[in-house]
Amino acid sequence: MGLFERYLTLWVSLCIIAGVMIGQWFPLIPKTLSKFEYAHVSIPVAILIWLMIYPMMLKIDFSSIVNATKKSKGLCITLVINWLVKPFTMYLIATFFFKYVFINWIGTQLATEYLSGAVLLGAAPCTAMVFVWSHLTKGNPAYTLVQVAINDLILLFAFVPIVVFLLDVSNVTVPYDTLLLSVVLFVVIPLAGGYISRKYIIKNKGIKYFKNVFLKKFDNITIVGLLLTLIIIFSFQGENIINNPLHIALIAVPLIIQTFLIFFIAYGWSKSWKLNHDIAAPAAMIGASNFFELAVAVAISLFGLKSGAALATVVGVLVEVPLMLTLVKIANKTRYWFDISKN
Repeated sequence: MGLFERYLTLWVSLCIIAGVMIGQWFPLIPKTLSKFEYAHVSIPVAILIWLMIYPMMLKIDFSSIVNATKKSKGLCITLVINWLVKPFTMYLIATFFFKYVFINWIGTQLATEYLSGAVLLGAAPCTAMVFVWSHLTKGNPAYTLVQVAINDLILLFAFVPIVVFLLDVSNVTVPYDTLLLSVVLFVVIPLAGGYISRKYIIKNKGIKYFKNVFLKKFDNITIVGLLLTLIIIFSFQGENIINNPLHIALIAVPLIIQTFLIFFIAYGWSKSWKLNHDIAAPAAMIGASNFFELAVAVAISLFGLKSGAALATVVGVLVEVPLMLTLVKIANKTRYWFDISKN
């Protein structure tokens, strides 16, 4: 392991602290960066995520995408967990904590709003960062691309009915500009860039140069992009963290429990079905992580910028990266659980 990977937890902690300090002491920086936003998607963060995803797209042998669609067991796990399990476990866990355990601290009104934000997170599986988590666990890049594409298609039709059913609200509309922009930025552009780059380099330099020289140039790009993304995200939310530490901690509790629960359900199911680790890890990661851009956008449009629902989705953003890095570490340390000689 390189320096970055060996001390990743330390770098992440330092970047979180740096982000909060920048948000508090140099508020002009996040204020300026926040101006570069379209359809609730931060363009600076989008660029960094693109840099994280691009190296993974380079590794996709596009002829293997067809084979990835044939891995029905892995896709079955992904789809069942994301659409038949995750939204409902989120609702039950969040209801238990917000409506009962924490009710004396937050009150009835905020309990309902925090529950709404948690449900919005649970109903939106990850689109972008799952590529990063898959990369860090040496997941199958073609399979990850296929599962993201299928989930994006289902999201178009399933998100609204699930939210309406669980929250008993009306007039829920998907901000399609957020959804489409995210798909273009986080899937289409890096996929096209990876395909063109791979084809050009192999044609002019050969496959050995591509694998042994060109790919190695991007070894640390994903980690550097991840750390810079953390600094920006936490600089945006520095004031929220300082002003609402107790409520942020309370909101984080059910989100953390939900994340670990969904991961281990999918991961354990993958093991019981004897899937390869490079399929099992991304299958578990996509369910554990969330499409937070969509959740934040819907929370703001439904409940308002200053609502508890919006704050809950923001806490989802804050806890996701540290949590997912923990799950990456768990997945990597348990690789031996999976017999790679079997499908």
